[in-house]
This record gives sequence, C-alpha cells and structure tokens, in this order.
Amino acid sequence: MEQETIKKRVVGIDISLDATTYAIVDVKGEVIAMDSFPTMDYPEINQFISALSDHLIKLVEENGGYESIRSVGISAPSANFMNGSIVNAPNLPWKGVIPLSILLRDRTGYAVAVANNADVRALGEHAFGMAKGMRDFVVVTMGNGIGSCLFSNGMIHKGNEGFAGEIGHTCIVNNGRQCTCGNKGCLEAYVAARGIVATAKELMEETDKPSLMRGVEKLTPKLITDFCNQGDEMAIEVYRRTGEMLGMGLANYGSMVDPEAFIFTGGIAKAGKWLFDPAKKVFDEYVFHNTCGKIKFLVSEEDRVLNDVLGASVLAWEVREYSLFK
Repeated sequence: MEQETIKKRVVGIDISLDATTYAIVDVKGEVIAMDSFPTMDYPEINQFISALSDHLIKLVEENGGYESIRSVGISAPSANFMNGSIVNAPNLPWKGVIPLSILLRDRTGYAVAVANNADVRALGEHAFGMAKGMRDFVVVTMGNGIGSCLFSNGMIHKGNEGFAGEIGHTCIVNNGRQCTCGNKGCLEAYVAARGIVATAKELMEETDKPSLMRGVEKLTPKLITDFCNQGDEMAIEVYRRTGEMLGMGLANYGSMVDPEAFIFTGGIAKAGKWLFDPAKKVFDEYVFHNTCGKIKFLVSEEDRVLNDVLGASVLAWEVREYSLFK
C-alpha cells in the first residue's frame, strides 16, 4: 500500500498598499523563507497576479520544491473569505470585484484562501500573539484604512455576506468628511492615516501657534507621533482629537459585542499613549456601564507584516487541499 505524504508547509501572503510580502511557513509557525515586492509596481491586476505567481514559485522552488507546499493563504484589504475575492477596495489600485483565489489557483495549481486583513491578523493574534487563549476579542487594524475582526466564542464572525467588521465605514460624524468608500463621516476619514493628516491641517489653519508640523512637505502620522514625543502641543492635540473619535466609535462597538479586549495593530497604533489615552477616556465614558473598566485596550507586540503573513498561513491550513498535479 502506497503511503500518502502529509505536506507540512504552506505559503502566507500579505497584500498591502506599500508591499506584497510572501513566505513559506511550516506547521509550527516557523518562517522558512520570506520576500516581498512593491504592490504599486503593478496597477493592473493581471500584471500583479503574474508577478505574484512568479515570485511565489521562485521562492518555493528554492526552498523545498513545489510538492512541499500544501496551500496558500492571502491577507488583503476588502477581501471576502466567502467568495475568495477582493471587493471594491477603496485603497488599492484594482477596482471592482477581483476573484483573487481563482486567479492565483489557476496560475500556481495550489488551493488558495483569501480573507480580509483584519480577519487574518485576528487569526495570527489568536494563534501566535496577544489573543492566545481568548475566545471573545476584537482586532482593530489601523493604517491607510480602519478595519476590524470580531472573534466570538472562539470563531471569526463573518456576517451574512462576509463583510462583518467594517468599523472604519461606520458613521461617526453626521454629514462629515468625505470617505474613500463614497459615504461621509466614516470613522476611517478621521482615524486612518489620511484622516489624521487632515486633522493636523485643520488645526494649523485654525491658529497661528508655532508647531513642528508647519513647513513639513509630506506630513505623516509617524512624523506627528515623533513631534508629540518632542512635546509639540499641536501634534498632541491632533492625536487627542483622533483618539476621541476612536474612543466613541469603539464605545458603540464594545457596547454591542462585549469583548474581552480590543487589540490594535498597524502603523497608527504606534502612536501609543498619545492616541490611546484619550481614546480609552472617551470609551470608558460612553461604553455600556456594566462593561466599563472590563474591556482591555491592547497594542499588538507583533510586527504587522509578520503577523499578517503568519495569520495568512493559519488561513491556508483551513482551506481544503487542491492540486493540479495530483
């Protein structure tokens, strides 16, 4: 009787606006090999799929060969696990519905699972990070966009159509700032990278107070955080206003789902106390009183890219194995 070989490696892929990172990961969560390329070098989706396939195959052939890989998991903004597609991503160059899992499966011959980056980060945190042992928690992703994933009773809550967790596109200000999704007043328009910079510009227009932010050609949330650390009062006010918006949005979320913790990941989360102190203050003021003081705010200790790659590898193990070569 011929003995079947159990494959012990998968590929995890993280697609972000800045870079696409891909890695071979074993059953213990150890990264065997990892590399990346600039996502925006390929503004047309077929060019991107070709490049991703070529990079992936090269890495696999250099590290154990094609037959050593069981499946592929992908983390991407606005991705839907139920149909394996990126759907109307406001912050990526490819518009409409992109059937990512089918496109990559047909090019590589591997089974491919695709999920929203917030869901994938939650898988990574649950398997390897701060949520290990938790059954009810929310991961909030903070970068060019704002997303979330609700883990309820040990499982991801996906919703009827697979779009649950889009906290960035909940309205926080009636008829407020224009959001990239097409609506106005979304939390993302105030708390994501563009929103923070917009708040800084509004503050500088409101007053002639001196600030390190003035005269900076390309202001970023990271620079604003650096200025906060140097004691710049206006920069601190930027994050105070941003934190209050975040705290209000999360108070609504926390009152509805009663999580053990909110776990924050992404570049914006590196603002630390400047963002989360005012956010927690407003959160505790407005969250349902029976849960006040019981819901933790935690900042992920994992590297964002590594966390997403590891989360994508967890996703890969969950998809049914498939191969063109069997």
